[in-house]
Amino acid sequence: MDRVIPKEERQKERRKMMMKYGAAALAVVVVLWGLVAMMRTEVKEKDLVFSAVTEGTIEVSVSASGKVVPAFEEMINSPISTRILEVYRKGGDSVEVGTPILKLDLQSAETDYKKMLDEEQMRSHKLKQLRLSNQTKLNDLEMQVKVSAMKLNRMKVELRNEQYLDSLGSGTTDKVRQAELSYNVAKLEYEQLQQKLANERQVLEAEYQVQELEFSIFRKSLAETKRTLDDAQVRSPRKAILTYINNQIGAQVNQGTQLAVISDLSHFKVEGEIADTYGDRVAAGGRAIVKIGRDKLEGTVSSVTPLSKNGVISFIVQLRDDSNRRLRSGLKTDVYVMNAVKEGVLRIQNGSYYVGRGDYELFVRVGKGELEKRKIQLGDSNFEYVEVVRGLKPGEEVVVSDMSQYKTKRTLKVK
Repeated sequence: MDRVIPKEERQKERRKMMMKYGAAALAVVVVLWGLVAMMRTEVKEKDLVFSAVTEGTIEVSVSASGKVVPAFEEMINSPISTRILEVYRKGGDSVEVGTPILKLDLQSAETDYKKMLDEEQMRSHKLKQLRLSNQTKLNDLEMQVKVSAMKLNRMKVELRNEQYLDSLGSGTTDKVRQAELSYNVAKLEYEQLQQKLANERQVLEAEYQVQELEFSIFRKSLAETKRTLDDAQVRSPRKAILTYINNQIGAQVNQGTQLAVISDLSHFKVEGEIADTYGDRVAAGGRAIVKIGRDKLEGTVSSVTPLSKNGVISFIVQLRDDSNRRLRSGLKTDVYVMNAVKEGVLRIQNGSYYVGRGDYELFVRVGKGELEKRKIQLGDSNFEYVEVVRGLKPGEEVVVSDMSQYKTKRTLKVK
């Protein structure tokens, strides 16, 4: 009769078996990991990009992100609050100077303009009427002055006659005094009328100038209204491409609402952005290189925004070849702005490995079929080269392609 194995012994045997299987599985994992590690230590030379260490000149630059935009772009905004009645064009259409783009509801604006025309005519008539009225008043006063002058001359003659008769003994002292009094009164009246004429002329002239100025201001307002009404006849101001249009017929638009955008898509510029910590390295007039794929376009920084926005400074690059076939509106680019020249420095080819000045660990060829990771200090750069501060010698070869998958390795075999 078979012996019955106690439950405790069965559990103990089961644990032993599990430990054996676990150890075996762990050994398999270690072996596999070792094999994978051995496989990863070998790389194919055709998958690597090497750069020889050379001595030369680096035109130091600072890198920025850029976007290609039309060299000329104009937004057409609604000059009044109204609604869209008709749309004549669509995005992407070519337009000539004066080409109708869309139609706005101008009934209310045209009615207001006609009222202003009527008011202009009324103001013009009133101004003419005021001028005639003022002239009439001045003519009356001038006539009074002339009459007073004639009276004064007559009084003067009478005074002389009385004085002459008195000298001959034919007159009397009373008559002379009476003649003198009459002459002095006439002289005073004449002087008062002259002063009144001068004062009235100044007052009427000032009053007319005020009315004339108000009329001039009104006419300027009328001209502005006419210009606004003309602008509301939405037409293309130049030959270009219609890159945007509000095509919602019946939509209400407020004054200043964007209706359309026209762009010259035959010439372009680049809008660049750079962190404000590097803002002092970008200045108007600086030489710039714009990279589009492998193509390099030369340009000049034409303007730099004086203020930082969200930690970023914007600038514009005017391209020498602004109609290059690679240029497309909205295309993202790399922009390098030159700001210094270093001569007689060690340098290697720039690449994705470089993110700024500092220490790097790069693989260096140390023998046939062998790479060794070395600590290297890198300095300034441009779009083509990076300055080697220390850690490399002229003639040595450095891997400048992506080696992130080998960051735990110190040496690699090349086959």
